[in-house]
Amino acid sequence: MNKRKIIKGYKTLISSRFNVETSIDKFKDGIIYTLYSDQFNSLKVGFAENDKVLQKKLSSESLILLDMRKGNKRDLCLLKTTLKELGIKCSDNFYFKYSRSFMRHLSTLGWPVGRSLYKQRKIKKELACA
Repeated sequence: MNKRKIIKGYKTLISSRFNVETSIDKFKDGIIYTLYSDQFNSLKVGFAENDKVLQKKLSSESLILLDMRKGNKRDLCLLKTTLKELGIKCSDNFYFKYSRSFMRHLSTLGWPVGRSLYKQRKIKKELACA
């Protein structure tokens, strides 16, 4: 005869440091934008609730609007996290030093950058017939 041993146990939940924010403000739709400062040769990425807020920012600071599109605050947080993982640091106000590689990163990540400072490289493949 086989003697089986029954082990009774309780499953435990392991707590993690994953922070889930359920803030309504993170999902509120608005405008994500990219601004350029000619004076400091820097870029500012950000979120505005509506057109009036964005116009107020443009008039109060000497910045040039490169591009904008619909988005939410979560997009801005994801961009900041992704850029941090790429080793690109920003200031508290989301200012970045302008560079072609930074513009390429923004474009690849789907952030609105416009066409005035960044022109996408078009790769054409040619097939040679032998």
